[in-house]
Amino acid sequence: MLAKNPVIYSDYPDPDVIRVGDTYYLVTTTMHFFPGAQILSSRDMVNWQHVGYVYDRFGETDAQKMLNGAIYGQGMWAPVLRYHKGVFLVVFCCNDTKKCYHYTAADIHGPWKKDYIEGFYHDPSLLFDDDGKVYIVYGNRDIYLTELKSDLSGPLTGGLHRLVLHDECEGLGWEGSHLYKLNGKYYLLNIHWPKGCMRSQGVHVADCLTGEFVGGEVLHADLSGRGCGVAQGGMVDSEEGAWRMLLFQDHGAEGRMPVLVPFEWKNGVPCPEKVPEGLEVQEDASVPKLYTSDALKNGFSPLWQWNHEPDEKGIVCTADGLQLTCLGPASHVEQARNTLTQRCFGKACTGDVTVDVSALQEGDYAGICALQGLFGQLCVTVQNGKKYLSLVTREKETDEIFRSPEIPQERQRIPFDGHEITLRLAFDFSDDSVRFFYKKDCEFCQLGSGHRLHYRLDHFTGVRFGLCAFNVNGTGGKAVFRDFVYITE
Repeated sequence: MLAKNPVIYSDYPDPDVIRVGDTYYLVTTTMHFFPGAQILSSRDMVNWQHVGYVYDRFGETDAQKMLNGAIYGQGMWAPVLRYHKGVFLVVFCCNDTKKCYHYTAADIHGPWKKDYIEGFYHDPSLLFDDDGKVYIVYGNRDIYLTELKSDLSGPLTGGLHRLVLHDECEGLGWEGSHLYKLNGKYYLLNIHWPKGCMRSQGVHVADCLTGEFVGGEVLHADLSGRGCGVAQGGMVDSEEGAWRMLLFQDHGAEGRMPVLVPFEWKNGVPCPEKVPEGLEVQEDASVPKLYTSDALKNGFSPLWQWNHEPDEKGIVCTADGLQLTCLGPASHVEQARNTLTQRCFGKACTGDVTVDVSALQEGDYAGICALQGLFGQLCVTVQNGKKYLSLVTREKETDEIFRSPEIPQERQRIPFDGHEITLRLAFDFSDDSVRFFYKKDCEFCQLGSGHRLHYRLDHFTGVRFGLCAFNVNGTGGKAVFRDFVYITE
């Protein structure tokens, strides 16, 4: 079967891509999820598989651990991936720490060494020039180019520092920089998003780094009639000399998805004419998927990520399943530490998990959630010494996009007297909805009428499956999760 766009039907925003030999590597924004800066690999830019993560944790602030705050919508943004003189490099900034991080590894699988670049660089890109000099390009609306020290520790005193693009349009303007040197010319790729318009991809070209960058928008195109432009990402050639951009497109609550765009060169400028729905590459069933079912016994797949840095004292991998201590205080899942997540994939997907709730204590909640600002959680809770199955959601009541000010409400509660329960989330992204189920007498019964999902900039990520356990007052009992079953369409 021939592949289709998006090439990864899930939330992998701000992609940067390189080729080393016959293998492509991709890095993507992971924000407040840990481990972070996920690396993928592919032989054809269509069939992608997990390689690893650049870091396990930062360990720099309490908020990264969800203590005294949180870093939703912050963390690492828009990383750059490069391979220079036998070394892989990943550079990005964190919007919560206001620091720029520089990781290096001799092998793409790691280990990765952590360093810092003095300064803060919005959506950075690196260029190693032929004369041995290294530059970082960055910014929003105003795009700057700065020469760095050879060890990337900070700006070079007396080195080149200049404004290369300025945008006076209303709206986002130019950002998401990717800088390349090809055949003696310098190519700067950016996303462009004027107010009231669809996102576009831009390209500017200069003969030298002190010269004028000339160009503009080269791709103003939708995919599948979503009304969302395809833009922001890197470009790379194949061993055969074919060129493609790997950009992204917004897909509602499911997030921002990588889209492959072939292009031709015209008068020395990359010119993508359209965004193809179909691609001339076969889907390869032998390539491991980027999502997984998981028994959760004696460990779990690396495709899971924690919401914020985990508290390892509350996590035990056992032969019976993943044991999570109900930590707190937390009023709801958005405040819960040690929530284990996976991305949603496909136009619809379902996840089932069995939870042993026999060791829950007063004030505990344990179960499954649709993790986003406008979340939904289906949990067993203990209240006044009795167990209940509780459905809590935060419903959209405002068009606010930067945060979710609505107060979460319990929508339904039913008595529960068992020791374990199987819970299900069923996502349907044709209308950005999720339904909640519990298993009773070998049949799944729906609880509530379903919940509408919305993409907001408070989390700035696509909705995810989450396995959660927390206590409303402090430290409570324990829950054991096993047999997570993932089905996608």
